[in-house]
Amino acid sequence: MLFSSPAWDAVVYWSLDLETGGLDPRRDAILAVGMVPVRAAHVRLGEAYQTLVRPEGNVDPRSIAAHQLVAGETRDAPPLADVVREIDRRLDAHVLLVHHRKLDVPFLRRAFRAAGVRWREPPVVDTVELLLRQARRAHRAHPELPSDPPSVNLSAARERLGLPGYAAHDALTDAVATAELFLVLREALGARTLRDLR
Repeated sequence: MLFSSPAWDAVVYWSLDLETGGLDPRRDAILAVGMVPVRAAHVRLGEAYQTLVRPEGNVDPRSIAAHQLVAGETRDAPPLADVVREIDRRLDAHVLLVHHRKLDVPFLRRAFRAAGVRWREPPVVDTVELLLRQARRAHRAHPELPSDPPSVNLSAARERLGLPGYAAHDALTDAVATAELFLVLREALGARTLRDLR
């Protein structure tokens, strides 16, 4: 028997973005976190959470070119353990929404472990996976068109779907951008339940 899944808009999604000191979750630091909830199909900007994080790992100098965060800005930021507790509080019994699960989730797992906080394995919805699913569906509907995979870059995907452009590599702005992209993709895919999005 299949277990029922809640309606897609009956659950709360916390769109999360991390700015990191590199791309290796085993050693690179988390430098900033941005989170915004999607409740009842609306992005709730008034409930957003953003913070810099005091680095507890490597910061690749090349990463600074992307996020523009320098050591002086993060030196007095809250420690990772405090930030992890804030993330955990928001994710409790909710869905984690990210743009690229394979990057964000390993960073989160390591951060939770370092902070001594249990990672609860929340349900995850990934807009990269939704973009790829939408592309496969479009190719099935129009097999005569090229089947090249779409760009999964957040800004490029938003532009292709007619969403406004935002400056990239700010954690809260990227969390909002991901939340908006999610709502457009959910509509395009006709997802009715949480299971349809995972």
